[in-house]
Amino acid sequence: MTTWVEPEGGRERGPVGLAKAFTQVLVNPTTFFEEAVSPGDQAPGLVFAMAVVLVSQGTRLALAPGRALEFPAPSWLAATLTLALAVLLIAPAALHALSAVETLVLAAVIPDRGGVSETVQVLAYASAPCAFVGVGVPVVTFVCGLWAFALLVLGTRIVHDTSFARAAVTALAPGALAYGSGFGWFAATTALFPWTADYMPWVGRAVEAAAVLGV
Repeated sequence: MTTWVEPEGGRERGPVGLAKAFTQVLVNPTTFFEEAVSPGDQAPGLVFAMAVVLVSQGTRLALAPGRALEFPAPSWLAATLTLALAVLLIAPAALHALSAVETLVLAAVIPDRGGVSETVQVLAYASAPCAFVGVGVPVVTFVCGLWAFALLVLGTRIVHDTSFARAAVTALAPGALAYGSGFGWFAATTALFPWTADYMPWVGRAVEAAAVLGV
């Protein structure tokens, strides 16, 4: 997963390329996944995912500084350290771990598929709507989580050249972990529809786990 492969194609680098990728994946995702995802081009995808976490967690901490992790330091430094931990450590580790999960499912469901680097990119770019979840409004988080999962299914279908049904199956586990737990879709769902915690106990457990992690 960390082996360097000289990329061919891919998206534009730099801040402008990052902004273009964010806009394009939200506005015209089909074309984006067809043209901007290429073998071995993981670095821009990783930077994109880190930027999404930076915006979402930065917004969350700006609106609720008390949600920062506890450090023996002033509140502003604790918030900065919390944000740095989320962006520089948790985001890259989670992205590659979830890509490994989806790759295992892909191997069983779609024998003739794209490579691991393409899966990393799809997961990263599909997270674009989650940049808005930091506002802490349940309905916004609920919509963004569904949007991100839909992008993940679409990207998986296009990049790995498979059906929507198979793409949905392979995207279910990583999508639930990334957008459900990581970006708070489970918590937003139980806030909007309290009965879901009773009929789906695993949602309640996921919310509790997210609360422990401070997400």
